[in-house]
Amino acid sequence: MDSINTLFLFSGLLIALSILASRLSAMVGLPLLLIFLGLGMLAGEEGVLGIQFDDYPLAFLIGHLALAMILLDGGLRTRLKTFRVGFKPALSLATLGVFITSALVGVIAMWVFELTPVQGLLVGAIVGSTDAAAVFSMLSGRGVNLNERVGATLEIESGTNDPMAIFLTIMLVELLVGDIGGVTETIIFLITQFGLGLVIGVGAGWLIARLLRWLDLAPGLYSLLALALGFCVFGVTSVFGGSGFLAIYLAGLMIGNQPGRHLNFILPVHDGLAWLSQIGLFLVLGLLVTPSEMLEYALPASLVALALIFIARPVAVLISIKPFFKFRWREIGFISWVGLRGAVPIVLAIFPVIGGVENASLYFNVAFAVVLMSLLIQGTTLSPMARWMKVEVPLGVTPERRGPLGILPENDYEMFVYQVDNEDLDDVPIRLLRFPSGALISALFRQHAMLHPKGSTRLRVGDVVCVIGRTADLPALNRLFNGDAKLKQERAFFGTFTLDGDALMSDVAAAYGLTLSSGEQDMTLGEFVSLRVGGHPVVGDDVGWHGIHWVVNEMEGNKVTRVGLRLYH
Repeated sequence: MDSINTLFLFSGLLIALSILASRLSAMVGLPLLLIFLGLGMLAGEEGVLGIQFDDYPLAFLIGHLALAMILLDGGLRTRLKTFRVGFKPALSLATLGVFITSALVGVIAMWVFELTPVQGLLVGAIVGSTDAAAVFSMLSGRGVNLNERVGATLEIESGTNDPMAIFLTIMLVELLVGDIGGVTETIIFLITQFGLGLVIGVGAGWLIARLLRWLDLAPGLYSLLALALGFCVFGVTSVFGGSGFLAIYLAGLMIGNQPGRHLNFILPVHDGLAWLSQIGLFLVLGLLVTPSEMLEYALPASLVALALIFIARPVAVLISIKPFFKFRWREIGFISWVGLRGAVPIVLAIFPVIGGVENASLYFNVAFAVVLMSLLIQGTTLSPMARWMKVEVPLGVTPERRGPLGILPENDYEMFVYQVDNEDLDDVPIRLLRFPSGALISALFRQHAMLHPKGSTRLRVGDVVCVIGRTADLPALNRLFNGDAKLKQERAFFGTFTLDGDALMSDVAAAYGLTLSSGEQDMTLGEFVSLRVGGHPVVGDDVGWHGIHWVVNEMEGNKVTRVGLRLYH
């Protein structure tokens, strides 16, 4: 069999197996990325297929391409409103946090492997940053609905912390091969990485978003143009000395937050491209490793990994966040735990190999072992840890499917599909439902037959309802169709009763027999809870006061609109 046909056969087989293995991940709870890595190792030179692959420059190129696509997709799906609560702490973690993590791991690696200080710090720099592919995959694929403050911080951190890790890795590699510049040159390099990445990413992303809104293309071309221009942003930024990874993430952020019909065609395609990138990247990195060689470093590398997970990351998060931002201890604990390592450390570990650093195999194998341990220990415990740390917010009813109608260029109408599970809606005429203004039922399906709904039509449990409305109608529609199980979960979390955020504290105090200070008499309940939280409240924040948990139930921008009351128990 010639090499081209072999390439098609093996690549198609491995990608297909990776996709099918996603079912295994759902059944046994293993992180998908760990399965992709395992399949790559099984296909490698000491595995079942015996594929010999040791082309580090090619793996380096594939790693950059895949990470660029993953970061572009991550930016497209990150909402700018999350920056309200997550940007500043994420930036602190992406800079100071990476530096502290790298330093602590470096000291431990220096002791474990008997390395020089510079060699130990290089190990720390390589594994110092969290990985966008791992974090995005875990948060979106584990069914965990984190509170906005924690989720936004983790997503933004993973998308922006690569420049610091790359800077530290390159600086230490140059130091080891005797090619390091002066202090001024090094500082300029760091500033250039972040500065150009920020300026070019935001500026070019804004221009690309405007262009995509203005152009009238065939639907399939929007996603290709967005990808091509995203790669251009990555390349231009890198040529001028900036961080291409930061730039393409920010470009995606600007594109994804510019409303328009182009997003309807871009997002589904880029979701598939991001998955393909993750599969291809981790398969290639799995092929690159030699298990027998990695076993030589297994024990000391495991010590480094455990030190990273249980010492370095928690200390870095504590120092980077707690003194400057209003995070609760359980939120600090969860952010410390979700310091997932993935493809980025392995790609960074290729730098010493390409740079000709002495004993380069040590860095690669240690990075690979750290990633395996991180995915195995942290990745498999993400859901129970979120529940234990109480950073998970109940996810109420959402549409089973939704899609834009393509009628209007902005603020378009959408079709929302709900299944009636709430027994309170059984036998209720449609005219009695409290629908948002402008939303209406366009079709109703019962036992696979379509009915033409009228005001007198009575709903039945199991009906499938198609509603036409706008995004702003979703909160009201979700509440309307909320099922009994979801309602019980929400009431257990938010409390049985909810109050309007605009209610005056004087009225609330009079109704519940509470004592207020003079400054609290004229506040609204929403303002009171915001003050007690310390600013920037998010859904799920709770304030213990007079034997009651006052839980933020609903937000509009920075304003608390609904507050739940849950008694201590």
